Amino acid sequence: MRRIGLWFALAAVLVLVNVAVFVWRSPSPSPSQPAAASSALTAPTSELAREDAAVDPDIAPLPTTQAPNPAVPVSAPAAPPASDVHPPTLLLPVQGIDITEVHDTFDDARGSERVHEALDVMAPAGTPVLAAADGRIEKLFTSERGGLTIYQFDPSSTWSYYYAHLQAYAPGLAEGLEVRRGDVLGTVGSTGNADPAAPHLHFAVFRLTPERQWWTGTPVNPWPLLARDP
Repeated sequence: MRRIGLWFALAAVLVLVNVAVFVWRSPSPSPSQPAAASSALTAPTSELAREDAAVDPDIAPLPTTQAPNPAVPVSAPAAPPASDVHPPTLLLPVQGIDITEVHDTFDDARGSERVHEALDVMAPAGTPVLAAADGRIEKLFTSERGGLTIYQFDPSSTWSYYYAHLQAYAPGLAEGLEVRRGDVLGTVGSTGNADPAAPHLHFAVFRLTPERQWWTGTPVNPWPLLARDP
């Protein structure tokens, strides 16, 4: 009996040794090597440039985005003040042109898949282009379709005013410059895809998204917003 007990004890020791060796050789996850699923969530992604949804398309790159860090609280963007829900009354932004000479071209077709979403104000090349309202020059941009352009934000960064096909900028015009209604911003031209025989200002208004990105927003018809003489 004593011999049988010794055999059982020896067998138990061998089993314990084998288990210990198996555990020691098994790979353990390294903190420096996250699982594949986790890497997929945190890897940066990018989007292709897209056309401006509110005006003659201006190609602009979207920023690279990453998955949010759960350790960092995310606050919702502030809503615009109630007083800014409706766009302000705007000055016709071409000097010397009467409102009766302007037609509502907002819904005019531009090809088979889009509409104009802006006003074309016909005027001789070199005619001063005026700020339609108070605000700030947010972006000076040259695009294939819009040519020489200006993006102006209103003081609350709720509305954007877009001026395109300019012949030239006014001297001293720069991004970040505060402007007042009626200030000269540039001159009428036919840059971009405009007909040189028909110089005009392409003028658009759009409501900015909560991100306040100059290249995107919801188009608003400028025609009803233009000031009319009493």
